[in-house]
Amino acid sequence: MNVLEFLLSALAIGVTFLYGSTGEIITEKAGHLNLGIPGIMGIGAACGCAVLNAMMPLNADAAPFLPPWLIVVLALLATLAGGAIMGLLYSFLAVTLRSNQNVTGLAMTIFGTGLTKFIFASLEKDGVTYVRAKYYFRFPFNNTTSALQYCGVMVFLGIAIAIISSVILTRTKVGLHLRAVGESPATADAAGINVTRYKYIATIIGSAIAGLGGLFYIMDYAGSNEAYLTIEALGWLSVALVIFSLWRPYLSIIGSFIFGTLFIVGAYLPTLFGLKIDVATSNLVKTLPYVVTIIVLVITSIRNRRENQPPASLGVSYFREDR
Repeated sequence: MNVLEFLLSALAIGVTFLYGSTGEIITEKAGHLNLGIPGIMGIGAACGCAVLNAMMPLNADAAPFLPPWLIVVLALLATLAGGAIMGLLYSFLAVTLRSNQNVTGLAMTIFGTGLTKFIFASLEKDGVTYVRAKYYFRFPFNNTTSALQYCGVMVFLGIAIAIISSVILTRTKVGLHLRAVGESPATADAAGINVTRYKYIATIIGSAIAGLGGLFYIMDYAGSNEAYLTIEALGWLSVALVIFSLWRPYLSIIGSFIFGTLFIVGAYLPTLFGLKIDVATSNLVKTLPYVVTIIVLVITSIRNRRENQPPASLGVSYFREDR
């Protein structure tokens, strides 16, 4: 039973990475290296939780103001909106103003993380009620006490988004145009593709999807009003998962489970194998996903196969007048 609990927990925490990596893959396919994913996930979670806090009554015994399904939908929409706004801000800086993408992404992370803490601190002053909505997010397993309770509706939604994104990127005209923009914006522009439009839309959609990862972590996996304090680290792991999955959303599904397994294995070592480890060792074990990512990066670089490399124009601003 402990092994099953471990696998279910790994699957659940991995979905946090799945949302972030899927969103970042879509963004990077347009040629944008968005290192602001940690901040975007935080803002998405903050917007969703703020709406939930407004919809849940202060009295724990009172019925919610709206039907449970509508509460979940409105929270998801608020999260998508928060992530999309961050994506719009990034696009304005990186596309319109042509600022350095690395600096812009890091600034977005710093800004997003700080604003996230401010919003959640404000919610705590008003009375934390958003965590009570976790029961609705854990449908259809909200009545179980095992780790299966973490595999609610947002787990299925995350997997579905990854599969749909993969199909769109590889099987549709829109996906072909987006990949062309990421590989060679000048060539795509010459072919009549609106490079600016594709960059904006891909970054906004990708950021909106990444924002869902933050909400999932707080409302489904952690179910804690203090979970927002650790979102940033999960955001960086989501960025690492992009490299691990070789910029393929469907591989992110497998990769997210592997990352989830490596991330929580330290906490389960005492119960699974009877090993006694201290807090420092447990935190060291959490670095395993990064180590695996480095190994994958080295292997793909040595093999040097084009399909396993990032988009050619990744991180490079496009100047149309230089075409």
